[in-house]
Amino acid sequence: MLLGLANLSLLVLFPVAWVAPLARAGLLPFFGLDEISVLSGVASLWESDKALAILVVLLAMALPLLKTLWLAAIHLGRAGPRALPVLTALSKLAMADIFLIAVYIVVAKGVGVGRIETAWGLWLFTFCVATSMLVTHLTKKKLDP
Repeated sequence: MLLGLANLSLLVLFPVAWVAPLARAGLLPFFGLDEISVLSGVASLWESDKALAILVVLLAMALPLLKTLWLAAIHLGRAGPRALPVLTALSKLAMADIFLIAVYIVVAKGVGVGRIETAWGLWLFTFCVATSMLVTHLTKKKLDP
């Protein structure tokens, strides 16, 4: 029951994480910083590289949501546990998104041209992915004989 509720909470938390600021970036240290979110990043990518924008939408938005719904179906007895290995793999893809965001922040800071700061949305997105991975793991552990 608790696993199911934790999983269902992600249906609300993931969309919040997509609009929340992942980072704040600016060109010069004394000007204001622009906030970057998953959605603003996708919108910006769409203008320059549609294929990459679609890939980000799939990996950072659609697959985690699909995984959450699929896991809810397992918790509600509407789907069998045979899909759990696939769901575990989907969790790892979402974790790769967080790793890439962190790498981009480190690279941007290393260039030294502007200023970049992490924001609360990165922590929320990380929490959502980690919670999803934990719920999947605990569900698999509970259902395996």
